[in-house]
Amino acid sequence: MAEFKHSHAAHCESGAVSSLLRHGGFDISEAMCFGISSALTFGYFPFIKINNQPLITYRMPPRHILKGVEKNLGIRFETKVFKNNREKAVKALDEELEKGGIAGVQASVFYLPYFPKDMRFHFNAHNLIVFKKEGDTYFVSDPVFDYINTISEEDLTRARFAKGALAPHGTLYKLVSLPKSINFEKAIKQAISKTVRMMLKTPLPIIGVWGMKTLAKKIGSLKTATNEDKHFAKMFITQMIRMQEEIGTGGGGFRFMYASFLQESAKLLNSSILSEASDIMSETGDKLRLFALKGAKIIKNQDEFNPAYLSHLFVECALLEERAYKKLRTFK
Repeated sequence: MAEFKHSHAAHCESGAVSSLLRHGGFDISEAMCFGISSALTFGYFPFIKINNQPLITYRMPPRHILKGVEKNLGIRFETKVFKNNREKAVKALDEELEKGGIAGVQASVFYLPYFPKDMRFHFNAHNLIVFKKEGDTYFVSDPVFDYINTISEEDLTRARFAKGALAPHGTLYKLVSLPKSINFEKAIKQAISKTVRMMLKTPLPIIGVWGMKTLAKKIGSLKTATNEDKHFAKMFITQMIRMQEEIGTGGGGFRFMYASFLQESAKLLNSSILSEASDIMSETGDKLRLFALKGAKIIKNQDEFNPAYLSHLFVECALLEERAYKKLRTFK
């Protein structure tokens, strides 16, 4: 087996999946993994609370990229979940490393000591690659770092068995086999079609572009008359920014990654439609980052709280995405 090469990525799961595939001999970009698995979405779930605020997501649930790449490209991964059996989980990982293999694991960011303290929070769906062990020390390729990290067996095991939402249960996954050939044109078209349907055709006002517009209305309705009202409004916007820019790659980041997928696909399939949609999606990413910047200034009392302005910015994000998906809908 070739020596493992670490790669810095934009997002942990797409980065881990692309690293596994490249190490296995299949050269594929992180952006292609993300786009071809139809991982882009939007959801506003006011009935699901995180830190007493609604869940807002810009991507599909954890492990969707792994499963989507497997399904759409005919690649086979093996995933093992160990529930509460720590000893069995450690043994399975060590046996894979002893054979010269590598493995992806799911872990909690909070219990990874190589993360700076101010970046550790309780998020249990972080992905990283383990590629070597010396004594009690694992060598890990964490996609969000630009260098290799090390971690003790005790610390990694603790991170792999953290409790709470999206508990990893020691999850381990590895590449098993690659198909003899892949019809990228077919896979790309199917993936784009699925994303377009999800974002434009949803019957629920909390999913897709409709969900973005629903959230924009909620922002516009935030009250700031009393200190209590203003505190709630600021916490709501704080939650939006946290879910957009800190949990995973963030809304803007995912839009930039999807734009890269469209750009790469445009060159592969010689499509001006995909190229134009890529440009629009990049604009969406820029607009989402502007929303986060303006929201952060309000939270820090650097700007006056203006719900109507923030609502307008988010509507612009929704309309830009709508343009991109309508453009993609014409791609045959």
